[in-house]
Amino acid sequence: MTLGELFDGVAVIPNNMREIAVSGVTSDSREVEKDFVFVCVKGNNFDGHSKAAEMLEKGAAAVVTDRNLGLSSEISIENTRKIYPTLLSNFFGKPTKKLKLGAVTGTNGKTTVVNLCAQITRLLGAKTGVIGTLGVDTGEGLVYSHDGPPTTPEPRKLYSLFSEMVEKNTEYCFIEASSQALAQYRFAAENFAVGAFTNLTRDHLDYHKTMENYFAAKRSLFDMCENSVINIDDGYGREIAAYLQEKGRKFVTVSVDKEADLYTEFVKLKPSGSEFVITDKNARKSYPVRFSMTGEYNVVNALEAAAMVMTMGFPLDEIVGALEKIKGVGGRLETLYSGEFTVIRDYAHTEDGLEKLLSTLRKLTDKRLITVFGAAGERDAGKRPDMGAAAARYSDLLIVTTDSPRHEDPQKTIDDVVKGIPNGVPYEEFVDRKKAIQRALQLAQSGDVVALCGKGHEDYQAIGDTYFHFDEKEIVAEILGKK
Repeated sequence: MTLGELFDGVAVIPNNMREIAVSGVTSDSREVEKDFVFVCVKGNNFDGHSKAAEMLEKGAAAVVTDRNLGLSSEISIENTRKIYPTLLSNFFGKPTKKLKLGAVTGTNGKTTVVNLCAQITRLLGAKTGVIGTLGVDTGEGLVYSHDGPPTTPEPRKLYSLFSEMVEKNTEYCFIEASSQALAQYRFAAENFAVGAFTNLTRDHLDYHKTMENYFAAKRSLFDMCENSVINIDDGYGREIAAYLQEKGRKFVTVSVDKEADLYTEFVKLKPSGSEFVITDKNARKSYPVRFSMTGEYNVVNALEAAAMVMTMGFPLDEIVGALEKIKGVGGRLETLYSGEFTVIRDYAHTEDGLEKLLSTLRKLTDKRLITVFGAAGERDAGKRPDMGAAAARYSDLLIVTTDSPRHEDPQKTIDDVVKGIPNGVPYEEFVDRKKAIQRALQLAQSGDVVALCGKGHEDYQAIGDTYFHFDEKEIVAEILGKK
C-alpha cells in the first residue's frame, strides 16, 4: 500500500509523498518498524508527538501529527485520535464494509446481548464473530484473554480482527461498544447495520467525570448506525429515542411496556429459566418463548437481541426458535452448584447490576440469600457505598471482599463498600476472596442461595501488575469437593 492509498478520503497529502510504500500503521511507538506510519496521539500520560522525530529515525515512512512539528515526512491533520481508525480501516482494506456489524452499548447487559445475538445468528446458519468482555471469536471459536483485549480493543487490534474475520468469510460480527472506546474514537466513521442501547447507570466516572459526558459517549454510537434498537424502559433510552426521532433516523423500541415496537408480557421467572411472550406490535404477532436464563433483565436482554437480529433481516419466528435452544452466557447468572443449596456467579459490579441480580434472586428463594462481592481497585470509588447499600437491600448476609484490587489497598475498597451498609445488616470482611467464598459455602444451609458477584466469567484476579489465575467455578468445585 502507498501513502496516497492510505490517506484516500482522509486528507490531501503532498504529491511527492503519495507513492511512498507503507507496511503498517500504529500509534504505539514500540510497534513501529520500517515503512510504518506512526500516528501521534496524545493520551492522559503520554503524548506520541514526543516520539515523532525518533520514529522517523527508526525508519517510519511518515508521522501523522495534529500540530506542525517541522519534521520531514510529516502529515498534519486536525485530530489524530479521531482519524487513526480510518487510516487503519483503509490499511486493512475497509473490512467493516464486508461485514454486517452490530454494536451494543450501555452500562449493563452488553455482554449478554452481544453473545445472544451471536448464538442466534449461528443457530440460524450464519458465520458470526464476537468482540467483547468474554473474549474474541473471529467466527471459528472463542479465544479468551484475561490481559487483553479490553471490552473494546484499541483500534489497531480491532481492525486487525475485522480483517481476520473477512479472511475467514465471517458474515456477521457483534461487538460491545464501551463508553471509553466511543469517547476515544476507536471506531472509524462506521455504518453499523444496527446499534443497541441497554441502559445507563453510574459507572466509569473516574474516566468520564460526569454522567453527562458518560451519556454523550454512549449516544455517539447511534450517529454511526443504519438501524438502532433502544430500550425505552430506561430514561436515557427514551432520550436517545427522541434524539433519533428528531434526526429522522430508523430505530426500534423495546420494553416491557406495550408502547414499544417489540415488548414482552406474561413473564414467568423460575430458578432454571424464564417463560414470556414477545409481541411485535407493528406486525400484530406474538410468540411464546422458553428461555434458559432467568431474571427480568435477562428477559429484556433477550428481547434486545431478538430485535437486533430481526433488524438484520431474520424472521422473528425463527429468532424465537433459536432463543429457545440457547443454554445461556458464561458468568451471567450462571449456576455453579445446585444441590442442598444453590451457588451462582454473575458479573454484577455496579449498584444497578447488584440491584437487578439480587432482587431477582430474592424472589427465587424463600430461604437466605448470601452475597459475596467487592469493588474493583483503581476504578470509580464513588459508586462503592452505593454497591454496599444495594447488596444490603436484598441479602440476609453480606460477605464483603475484593474484586481485582490492582495497585489500590484492598482493605480501602472494602472500607468504601462498607460505608453504604446500613447499621444492623450483618456482614463479614475478607481481603482474601477465596476465603470469602469458603466462608459463604460454609454458612450455606438447605435452600439458601449464594451469589458470587463481580467476577462473572473472569478467570483471574489483578493484584498489582500481576494477573493471578482465579476461576470461581474451579474454586467452588474444589471447596464443595472437600466438604
